Amino acid sequence: MHTASPGYARLLSPLDLGRFEVRNRIVMGSMHVGLEDSPADAEKLAAYLAERARGGAGLIVTGGYSPNRTGRLTPRGAEADERTMERHRVITREVHEADGRILLQLLHAGRYAFHPLAASAQAGRSPLSPFRARRLTRRGVQRTVEDFASAAARAVEAGYDGVELMGSEGYLLNQFLAPATNRRRDRWGRGAEARRTFPLAVAQAVREAIGPDALLSYRISLLDLVPGGQDWVETMVLARGLVERGVDVLSTGIGWHESRVPTIVTSVPRAAFAPLTERLRMNVDVPVIASNRIHDPAVAEQVLAAGQADLISMARPLLADPHLPRKLTEGRASQVVPCIACNQACLDRVFDGKRASCLMNPRAGRETELVLTPVLQRRQRKVAVVGAGPAGLEAALAAAERGHVVTLFEATDELGGQLRMAARIPGKEDYAQALRSWPTRLAAAGVGIRLGVRPSAQDLLGFHDVVIATGVLPREVDLPGFATTPDGSGPAAAAGGPDVHAAGDRAGADTAPTGPHVITYADLLEGRAEPGERVAIIGAGGIGVDVAQYLSAPQPSPTLDAQAWKRHWGVADPADHRGGILPRLSAPCPRPGSGSGSDGAVPQPDQPALDVPADGRRARVVHLLQRKDTKIGAGLGRTTGWVHRAELRRAGVVQHTGVAYQRIDEQGLHVRVGDQEQLIEVDTVVICAGQVSERSLADELLQARSGRSPRVHVVGGADVAAELDAERAIRQAVETVAGI
Repeated sequence: MHTASPGYARLLSPLDLGRFEVRNRIVMGSMHVGLEDSPADAEKLAAYLAERARGGAGLIVTGGYSPNRTGRLTPRGAEADERTMERHRVITREVHEADGRILLQLLHAGRYAFHPLAASAQAGRSPLSPFRARRLTRRGVQRTVEDFASAAARAVEAGYDGVELMGSEGYLLNQFLAPATNRRRDRWGRGAEARRTFPLAVAQAVREAIGPDALLSYRISLLDLVPGGQDWVETMVLARGLVERGVDVLSTGIGWHESRVPTIVTSVPRAAFAPLTERLRMNVDVPVIASNRIHDPAVAEQVLAAGQADLISMARPLLADPHLPRKLTEGRASQVVPCIACNQACLDRVFDGKRASCLMNPRAGRETELVLTPVLQRRQRKVAVVGAGPAGLEAALAAAERGHVVTLFEATDELGGQLRMAARIPGKEDYAQALRSWPTRLAAAGVGIRLGVRPSAQDLLGFHDVVIATGVLPREVDLPGFATTPDGSGPAAAAGGPDVHAAGDRAGADTAPTGPHVITYADLLEGRAEPGERVAIIGAGGIGVDVAQYLSAPQPSPTLDAQAWKRHWGVADPADHRGGILPRLSAPCPRPGSGSGSDGAVPQPDQPALDVPADGRRARVVHLLQRKDTKIGAGLGRTTGWVHRAELRRAGVVQHTGVAYQRIDEQGLHVRVGDQEQLIEVDTVVICAGQVSERSLADELLQARSGRSPRVHVVGGADVAAELDAERAIRQAVETVAGI
């Protein structure tokens, strides 16, 4: 029998919202997952949402549904029409059978719509869509109010416990409120009071349409983070007006999708915006929901204990672990699957028009397809998993969850594989949460762990199945003056070449080295080598960008200090600066398509590096080089890549593209760019030129097939070494084990 964790008393306590009571303060906030757009996916969406209700979420809010065709996000985007709402009865029924409560979010895209019917407060085009929005006529505004009310009534008729109005993130309601996007001269836009008329009219019409028993939530933007956004007085007047018109709950939102300040990626400090939620809470008499980077239940509890909010929105954390609330209730907080806010499998996928899932939980959004069916005891198999990187760890957990007898082998003394290195990158500190959770989860699942053991093929003959998850090795570099060691573990001077020094060569050397110190990214991030003051990084993929940030980021990391982070990004108090952004960050919006999501736009190259010392000197000069002619970081995630590129520019990292590497000698790194030869004078060269699969054990097992041989399954980097894709590796591992 489990005992509820005493450390989460507030988070797990019920709350009366006026229309009904929720069983705890955990809200699964609105998040589009790609199952909303087609009514044919209603069964899959029901399974996805009901799983979170069974896991104990106090309140669930769906992804956004438009009240009419004009407001759809895409031409075939989600709309709360009669056909769709009729299909949603299965969703509300399954959530209610799991003792859950659920709201439908109504979202009009406004000028963010990606289709020619886009309409907004005024004519114009947003940075996120190639389509120019038309100006809604006065009658068009009134019809939109009526459409919101009709859609809300249909939602309640379909069994929803209420609706949420999306008034944040720069969508239509938010567009009417901001001076930058509403310069109308009629009753819908002449001054701050007139700009509030439309959202207040929508709230009042919806309240009347859904009746006295349904809940009405409004997602309010507390910090627009765009030039010409709202100021704090306007936001508070709006909040009080919404409550007067029957809004029961205010859910807080931070940042427009076109904002040049990150608000949801892993480099944003935890609960960075909770003080603004507290300020709102002091000005209204309804419950307030805090959001944005509150991923850790312990942090959520702290926010509640400090009186900063009444409820906590934890959308992505409930993707990662749909049973997070139940685990807290049962005293199993250490077994919660953590969300690391990487966005790789969720938001990045959605903004590419794909179905969302989760790096840490590949079953998210695929509950009816990726099923871990328990096996009967007589069908149990002995499963060996070799390699304790993300793929191996999740393979072991999935196999144990199905009921197999699992032993996990790891050649080193630590779990986590290359994720350990990722956790050392400034801005990715939350990755360490995953490293801390795996040992507890493995122990709870009954997985046997053998650290410091590199099994041979002979050692594995007693198993029925062997999952090879041995990962990757750094790719060898064929460059005059430099070669990697035969086992791929690190670089060494080429035979007969200049005095190029590999990791560890300097210790105890009789003479000073005469050439650059050549190391791999693993040498650097695992602490086997120290970089110099002038560094060249060969390879500008995801690892190269991470290494560049590791070498150039401010210390200590702004991610660990909310005030330092706000100074770093120019975030201001909306009571002092309209939109909550310093004037010097108000550069022109990026070109269309340069980003999307809450972190969707690209900071301008001429933005000041706020963390540079007053004398302009930098501690280290870093060169980042790639063979391709494309922009460095072009292949990074849609919602995170622009943040990394902005940080590199801030830090003054020198970027080289279209590079042909020639040689390394005592002078430095020689390259050719186009027809020009260049010498990059450095004292350290870091190799980030890709990886190769380490599958020697798999090959040995496959070559020695006999009647006693186990079945061999190769997953993760051992199967495909292209980049380091933990999401693909984990998904492949779980899919493989589901078939054992």
